Amino acid sequence: MKGVLNYIGSVDVSPESCYLHHELLNLMLVLMSTQLCSGPSPEPKDVHPFIDAAMLQDSSIVASVVQKLLLNFVRRPQIPSNGSHPVFSDDGGPGVLQRVGSAAANFVLLPYYTFNYFVSASAEGTTSQLADNSLLVLLILIYYRKCISMNESIPTDGVYMSDSNTNVKDAPAFHENPYCKALNNAKDIQFDHADVEGNAQNGPVVSLSFASLFDALGTCLKDESSVLLLYSLVHGNCDFQEYVLVRTDLDTLLMPILEMLYNASRKTSNQIYMLLIILLILSQDSTFNASVHKLVLPSVPWYQERLMHQTSLGSLMVVVLIRTIKYNLSKLRDVYLHTNCLAILANMGPHAHRLSAYASQRLVSLFDMLSRKYAKLAELKNDKALKVTPDQMEADIISDDTSTELHIYTDFLRIVLEIINAILTYALPRNPEVVYAVLHRQEVFQPFKNHPRFNELLENIYTVCYFFVFRELNKVQHIIVFFLQILILIIFRLINLSVRYWISSTVEWTCNS
Repeated sequence: MKGVLNYIGSVDVSPESCYLHHELLNLMLVLMSTQLCSGPSPEPKDVHPFIDAAMLQDSSIVASVVQKLLLNFVRRPQIPSNGSHPVFSDDGGPGVLQRVGSAAANFVLLPYYTFNYFVSASAEGTTSQLADNSLLVLLILIYYRKCISMNESIPTDGVYMSDSNTNVKDAPAFHENPYCKALNNAKDIQFDHADVEGNAQNGPVVSLSFASLFDALGTCLKDESSVLLLYSLVHGNCDFQEYVLVRTDLDTLLMPILEMLYNASRKTSNQIYMLLIILLILSQDSTFNASVHKLVLPSVPWYQERLMHQTSLGSLMVVVLIRTIKYNLSKLRDVYLHTNCLAILANMGPHAHRLSAYASQRLVSLFDMLSRKYAKLAELKNDKALKVTPDQMEADIISDDTSTELHIYTDFLRIVLEIINAILTYALPRNPEVVYAVLHRQEVFQPFKNHPRFNELLENIYTVCYFFVFRELNKVQHIIVFFLQILILIIFRLINLSVRYWISSTVEWTCNS
């Protein structure tokens, strides 16, 4: 294992070494496939000798392997389609046996060359098996966790860690993963933090161009493994997260993510979760929320329901997230997926800037859809409360389930109201379309006006509505008064002309007489 990792980390990929790199990566995947025979959660009795040996390597080898695997993913080296295997004798010229062996190797590998040629041609050169295998090996290495057995003592020097999602007493303890640590400590080669902050890392550090990594992720994000790498970097590497947040071309990453969420029916719930968590992490930064609303997209070709020209990236995010909520409500019915989508919208709400008319309408229609679901659950709960059933225990269980679901939808409605209220409170002058959408559909809020959970939120929303309604009424009144004044002037003018005409006619008649 040390020899394999040392070669991968120290030898650059070239036309001469690409085949050996490819086979070594395949060998790594096979050797680490023992995890397929284990359960979904790591246990102390699991035996993975090869990947355990990889975890025991020196930090220099670990850093070089992580860096080279990332570089393979970024550079996407191609295996030559005309692959030849020249074998030379000691005097520099090919011997008879060497020529026969080379010809035999080329003949045996002919199907592989043909497949690689057509794959490369069909994907316009973007497909790279070396890059794909490098990414798979990297993900397996950084997400491996080895449990501590019962006869091992847990030291206090930070070598071990426990699962933070469970209680401390029952939480399993794991050995620290050096590859995960190396990825989390990776630095941008164009910006040395040690010179600025004075916090140089002890030992070798993974360094590469974050700009190239950002562009590579934007190109390959339609692949599930690339999404997992982006999540790993955004969640674990603070430097890369900061780099992403200060980029002005956020559409490079967000457009593929939004397109995958738009096609949520073709994705599994785990894939949708991963995409939403990435957006949730990024939306916690106010700079990100401000940037996505100021970035204008000329068109969105993959959005089929409506032509979207010159719309902001923030408006597109709102539309796609609401569409994901509606899909989840009809198909998956996953409460936590709802929560993640609404949390992203809540983070974006106070920073909304010129939200489009379509996005504003979708936001109000989301409240309408959830309110209708809430009304059905409330009616169902009342019907079951009045209905007499012989099995009282079963009736109580059904009633409890309905009450729980009703409480969940109450929380959802409150979050949507908080989103609308945040836009009206902090970004009212910049979002006239939201005001118009609320005014146009203000009847959907009426049934909840006296609800104790929504009272203070709806009070603020109705205050805004009344202000604009009264302002429009005042405008109408001013217009009516203006037209009345003009009408009175016209009437007086006509009376004046009539009187003058009558006087002149009378005088003329008198003179003639």
